[in-house]
Amino acid sequence: MSERNFQKILAGHAAPTLLDIKCANLISVPATGKEIAVLRRRFLSGTQRRGLQMRVLCGCGQRLLVYIYHERLLTARLRDPEVSAFLRDYGYTEDMPVQEMLSVLGKRITCGSFPHEIGIFLGYPLADVEGFIRNAGQNCLLCGVWTPTRSIRKQVSARMHWGSWSICPRPEPIQLVRSQPYPVPH
Repeated sequence: MSERNFQKILAGHAAPTLLDIKCANLISVPATGKEIAVLRRRFLSGTQRRGLQMRVLCGCGQRLLVYIYHERLLTARLRDPEVSAFLRDYGYTEDMPVQEMLSVLGKRITCGSFPHEIGIFLGYPLADVEGFIRNAGQNCLLCGVWTPTRSIRKQVSARMHWGSWSICPRPEPIQLVRSQPYPVPH
């Protein structure tokens, strides 16, 4: 995979994280471990100072699941007391370092199947992750980036936040990966 193609995938699927709006995104790329190591080094050389990280969670066939995350935002998310209590039921502990939590998450992913707590690691609202699990993926109120299961009034506010990245300027992929975060419209 070329660096340019990787940047296009990042721009198209990880923009909310690259713009510091969302704690993480998960992308699927057709690459080998050797290719992704080179792409990771290049990615981190331009973004690590902003707290952005990249980690391969798993590989299946010819594809890798790559987790792009903002370290500060993810740490805050996982240390939230309600989120920590929820994750405890899935084998994560409050004293577990974020990297270890990501290792556990990666081990729980299998080809074609995701552990439902992954929604927490992607920044989805806790109530929606719980509702998704409780309803076995059914009974969502809206469909889109995620499947909300709580009140519509809360969803309007959440939609405005989650949708905010879509009205940001559309930079070239290399600018998006290496630039400072864009201001979020309110």
